[in-house]
Amino acid sequence: MIKKGEARDDRYIRPKRAEKKFKLAKGLRQSVYLYGITGSGKTAFISDMLGKKTYYYFSAGKTGAEQIQIPNDDKNYVVVIDDMHEIMGDSQREEYADCLRLLMRQKNVWLILVARCTMPQWLMPLHVEHAFLIIKETDLQFDRMEQDAFFEKWKVSLSAEQAGEIWQIGGGSPLFLRLMALAGGDIKQGMNDMWKYLLHIYSQWDIELQEFMMEMSVVKSFDVKMAQIVTGRKNASQLIKRAMEMGNFLKEEEGRYCFNFFLRDSFQAVIENMIDVEQVGRIYYNAGHMYETYGDIPHALEMHEAGGDRKSILRLLIENARQNPAEGCYFELRRYYLQLPEEDIRTSPVLMAGMSMLQSMLMNREESEKWYRLLERFAAENEGSARREAKNRLLYLDIALPHRGSIEMVNLLKHAGILIKEGKTMLPEFSVTSNLPSLMSGGKDFCEWSKKDKELAATMGKIVELVLGKHGKGLVNIALAESYFEKGMDNYEVLSLAEKGRMQAEVGGKMDSVFVSVGILIWLSVLNGHAEDAQEMLESFEHTVKKQAPKLLANLHALRCRVSLYQGNVSAVLKWMEEAPDENKDFCSLERFRYMTKIRVYIQFGKYGRAYGLLQKMLYYAKEQKRNYIAIESMFLLALVKYHIKEEGWDSLLQECITRAEGYCFVRIFSREGGAGLKLLRAGKFVWINEEYHQQVLQECEKMRRFYPSYLKEKSNPDISLSENALNILRLQAEGYRIDEIADQLGITKNTVKYHSKETYRKLEVSSKAAAVNEAKNRGLI
Repeated sequence: MIKKGEARDDRYIRPKRAEKKFKLAKGLRQSVYLYGITGSGKTAFISDMLGKKTYYYFSAGKTGAEQIQIPNDDKNYVVVIDDMHEIMGDSQREEYADCLRLLMRQKNVWLILVARCTMPQWLMPLHVEHAFLIIKETDLQFDRMEQDAFFEKWKVSLSAEQAGEIWQIGGGSPLFLRLMALAGGDIKQGMNDMWKYLLHIYSQWDIELQEFMMEMSVVKSFDVKMAQIVTGRKNASQLIKRAMEMGNFLKEEEGRYCFNFFLRDSFQAVIENMIDVEQVGRIYYNAGHMYETYGDIPHALEMHEAGGDRKSILRLLIENARQNPAEGCYFELRRYYLQLPEEDIRTSPVLMAGMSMLQSMLMNREESEKWYRLLERFAAENEGSARREAKNRLLYLDIALPHRGSIEMVNLLKHAGILIKEGKTMLPEFSVTSNLPSLMSGGKDFCEWSKKDKELAATMGKIVELVLGKHGKGLVNIALAESYFEKGMDNYEVLSLAEKGRMQAEVGGKMDSVFVSVGILIWLSVLNGHAEDAQEMLESFEHTVKKQAPKLLANLHALRCRVSLYQGNVSAVLKWMEEAPDENKDFCSLERFRYMTKIRVYIQFGKYGRAYGLLQKMLYYAKEQKRNYIAIESMFLLALVKYHIKEEGWDSLLQECITRAEGYCFVRIFSREGGAGLKLLRAGKFVWINEEYHQQVLQECEKMRRFYPSYLKEKSNPDISLSENALNILRLQAEGYRIDEIADQLGITKNTVKYHSKETYRKLEVSSKAAAVNEAKNRGLI
């Protein structure tokens, strides 16, 4: 039918991204495919953009392809075909494809297709032939500035906190913002209205699709196989396809699907009212076992807990306790372990050993030893396989409990080696590194071993490989390389040992040992002024880690951040901080390498209070768990922080640090800190026992200062303050607007735009618009 444009709604806000694309398509007379979930503002956008123009409008759900006839004359026509997602069946799609092909070949027709779903497969041949300009649902969403303008036009007064929360929840969704405006800014009411609206949409689907979507709402994301397992439906693939075609209700990325916007929350809110209890239990049971097959134990437990499956929870906790802390999920699952009834734990030697290990990791020494004693009693009171299991676990704990340190480690390993040779024990798998790029400060602290590194390598090498199995492959050479490196010995010998150990570990060992050897090579590159080479090496290694040992990724990223600090790459450092652990939420000892990285970031940005607080936690941890290396490292950094904030006692703390480090002949624990460390060491008079050692420390710090003059030197403030005008200009620059367009948009002069841009470049320490936009995004300013 022919439709006349209506008067423009004064309260309507045009989404700029969509507007820019639409105008581009209009200028080129390029066909448009516009899609978005119901309520995303598609119709309102088209109506506003076409203004008072007359155009042909058809609803594909109500109009057959044969009914769409546009005169092929000397006039230009705009043709809008809405509800493209309602075209079902092969024959109907073929008819529409032929119709659209003819329209797109008519030079006097500008074609606009509107749908709820992404472009379906049957339209792809036309897309390849004629190239639609695609306006996505995300293009229809408002940015933060547009959201503020929307509420202003609706005369809804919001506090900055309310506006920020609405932005966090809705992400600029036109539907959500409209409902929020109708609710007068009441977030709870707006959310309830949103769920009611979506439930109205679901009610129009067929029952099978409704049930499938509700069943899948128990998981955050899924693929076809997962959907089949969770729902038990063999036609899961077809149902996913139908959901995608019905509207943009599911988002797909690399073969995995997740619910769009509020859909999952709204399904979760009603699932138990619309599906019987037994069926809900079956769904959670299936989801739990599905996660188990994928090795995702935390999510599996979440499903079993939601389904009330106590037996599966106990079974999974026992299976997890069979693994070492680096491979298992002790800390992540601590809530489940700590909720277990004591009588359940006492029936399983594996669980008792797991509780002893967990409590040690949580620095609850007495609780750890309590479970160790209960395991001893279990071993004494039982026979056969139960007794053997308990004895094996006790020997494992003797070696592995974090709070016991490594003083008796030599005798323990010798004893374990004898028992293994005689076939009297079979130890669980160890992790010497805890997924850190270090053996010296890995699963245990081995600073004392460095005093006799050559001797221990000769006498203990074979025993270590016997006791540790695959984790022992290449370990001796890697441990020697790290010990030599820390003591500032010959770089070529360090390189040779690290490479040899790496090859041994790659052939028959474990990837975490390879990580340590790579870490040594990284530090060698950094200390010789080749930080870029170090980053390239880490980038290459990351590809291998993603495939073979993804649990190493967190610490690998932290190591990349450490290198970025030397390079002065502020944006990379700030990006890493987004994934850094929150020490104020939960302190996890397994995160120690990332905490030490975070401390350096705090110091770099002058956040001395935060660094101070985290260093106190690290010193407490080091004392409780007998971690000499972390204690020395933390003392040095704390002395640096105290010096910066002019707090007394920094010099006595530094003297203690020097004395302890010199006792191990550790050079690199100082030289890694470069110019900041050098300034500190020269700021007072300190006692050095060995002058040659003293001079080596100073010389290496000086060399690092020359290589990386900005390292830990406060200059780059991440808390950049930009005016509202400056931020608005940046947002529009990010959308590709020119200076004159920005001036018109904001009602300011071009010179004002230029002035704000220049000031923004200065504050962000960049020299171009593209760099400013990129830096602002990295800092979360826009």
